[in-house]
Amino acid sequence: MEAALEVTAKYCRKELEAYGQCVTDKPGTWQHDCHKLKVDVAQCTSSHPIIQKIRAQCTEPFAAFEQCLKLNQTAVEKCSKHVTDFLQCAQSVKVTD
Repeated sequence: MEAALEVTAKYCRKELEAYGQCVTDKPGTWQHDCHKLKVDVAQCTSSHPIIQKIRAQCTEPFAAFEQCLKLNQTAVEKCSKHVTDFLQCAQSVKVTD
């Protein structure tokens, strides 16, 4: 996970910060209002092998997290367990490249 965060921070910091700020600024409408920024982060990170591995190996916990966010758009703190599950999965991904 540290490698993924380093890659993301190194290459996609601007996109991540913009998306995070949008989500924070628009707690009730972030799903709609921040979609383009979410796509920007995804496009930025998609070319990095560690990010691709995390996406492939942690699809289920990430999908559960996204579903939780959709159901709790005005109370995203209710999704902390889902974040933890996803992060635990991501940390288990081995970098072999």
